[in-house]
Amino acid sequence: MSLVAAQRMTARQFMELPEDPHEIRRELVDGEIIMSPSLSFAHGRVSLHLASIVAMHIRAHKLGEISWDVDNRVSAWTVRRPDLLYFSAARVYLAIGKSVAGPPDLCVEFISPGSERIDRVEKFAEYAAYGVANYWIVDPIARTAEAYVLADGKYALGANGRGDETVRFPPFLDLEIPLGELCLPRN
Repeated sequence: MSLVAAQRMTARQFMELPEDPHEIRRELVDGEIIMSPSLSFAHGRVSLHLASIVAMHIRAHKLGEISWDVDNRVSAWTVRRPDLLYFSAARVYLAIGKSVAGPPDLCVEFISPGSERIDRVEKFAEYAAYGVANYWIVDPIARTAEAYVLADGKYALGANGRGDETVRFPPFLDLEIPLGELCLPRN
């Protein structure tokens, strides 16, 4: 569902809007406000499990900060809200305020029904252009995960896994992530 403005809205104008209405998420895409329902229980469950694993590692090694669902002004006309985002300790100063002031070191998107094209094509290109160094895509239904690393302005596959595999994804190559614990149980 989308709400189309009479004229394009800038990212700056979007950032001045009040907080999202209950059970609605807003993003700005090419000047147009895109509204979607709040996350499903399954989406939230997988996000929380991965955030917990990564947050414990970050905290134990004093690597930086992790958060979720924070506005990222990826261009003058686009504001995205990654499911999870991480800033290294050296760059955490960028994450102060209502929105972040520069690209995160890592953005994570969890594919939901209907979001695959957005996460794999649109956000993939936007995050690369914005300078997000690492981009993970997790599909809890297909039970897959991919980690992309930015090199020369383009993403290259850094690692991937499926099913019950344990993976090590950049930028946390010393962290083992058990995909079987993240993904939705098999029927």
